[in-house]
Amino acid sequence: MSSCNGNCASCSSSSCGDRKAESLLASLNPKSTVKKVIAVVSGKGGVGKSTVTSMLAVSMARKGYRVGVLDADITGPSAPTAFGVTDCQGANDDGLYPALTKSGIQVMSINLLLDDPNSPVVWRGPVIAGAVKQFWTDVIWEDVDYMFVDMPPGTGDVPLTVFQSLPVDGIVIVTSPQDLVSMIVSKAVNMANLMHIPVLGFVENYAYLQCPDCGKKIEVFGKSHLDQVAKEFELPILARLPIDPSVAEAYDSGKMESVDTSAMADVIAAVEKI
Repeated sequence: MSSCNGNCASCSSSSCGDRKAESLLASLNPKSTVKKVIAVVSGKGGVGKSTVTSMLAVSMARKGYRVGVLDADITGPSAPTAFGVTDCQGANDDGLYPALTKSGIQVMSINLLLDDPNSPVVWRGPVIAGAVKQFWTDVIWEDVDYMFVDMPPGTGDVPLTVFQSLPVDGIVIVTSPQDLVSMIVSKAVNMANLMHIPVLGFVENYAYLQCPDCGKKIEVFGKSHLDQVAKEFELPILARLPIDPSVAEAYDSGKMESVDTSAMADVIAAVEKI
């Protein structure tokens, strides 16, 4: 019993009897309704994961779904910037209401709660993980069909907390065409498999730069290695997104809801199948 990890399904001991593993899922705020939860993850930072998250949210909102964005990147929050929101809708005894974008996307981020959004969040891992969990338990999410969780990079405290505490229905892995992609993506996929959460597929960001004059696609970061990884894990590449200065400009100016998201069609189709 001293070595019990709580996973009865893999336990060979006969001394535990019929004891069932205790669920670590956190209770959603009683006033909230969230139907599906999709986590957007990356093995490393700087691959445009938050941009992909916002594009997914905008795409689903345009299809008529009610959408929420939970910014789980506590030390590097950027969702409010992408959507041009600065304040939550308010709070009462039932909980905190997230910010609301022009198209009705609900957004919750630590930057919405700081007096100065430029102030660093200097917290230890367990405190950061606890804050993310509170975004689920204490925030009032109103009739959300799809919630997209913008995860911090890597496989640390926050991803573990999200995978254990939230009922994640699927994962989209964002990557870039670089030599280290095989090892980094493998870590993300293996963590998802360890937590028994299905991976919907990959989105390769910064896949190429299209010349505005001749239309030629230039592989700025070299030839992609993602096809080999996708074949190894038998997972689809759902989108290859170009380096697009207009998207970066829209993100920085809070106008992501005006961006063309047609390249996300296959990703959206995979999400809707869940």
